[in-house]
Amino acid sequence: MKLGYTILYVTDVASSLSFYERAFGFKRRFLHESGTYGELETGETTLSFAAHDLGDANFPGGYIRASESEIPLGMEIGLVTVDVASAHAHALREGAIELSAPVSKPWGQIVSYVRAPDGCLIELCTPVGE
Repeated sequence: MKLGYTILYVTDVASSLSFYERAFGFKRRFLHESGTYGELETGETTLSFAAHDLGDANFPGGYIRASESEIPLGMEIGLVTVDVASAHAHALREGAIELSAPVSKPWGQIVSYVRAPDGCLIELCTPVGE
């Protein structure tokens, strides 16, 4: 078993793909012609986006939309970089919302938190042990 992909349910798949491309330098792998599903090249694990219409079909009982929650959901995606401060500042310039400026953690990692326009909570961090 291995983690193949993470799917974020969003209001506008193309807009989310564009934000992650601009803010973090990822390359678009795929956007379905319907506009309801897309993927980014992020390494071994794919970061995917699906429209809320697909989420509604998958979860008939409903789910909490990150974009409609005033506070971040209790999950995040973690993006690893050697320069958290620069990545953090760039993400803010591209439309991310700052939740926590870069700080050094007791275990030596530098970590910051931003929220994407689609509501997703994003941790920017240095590799563990560096």
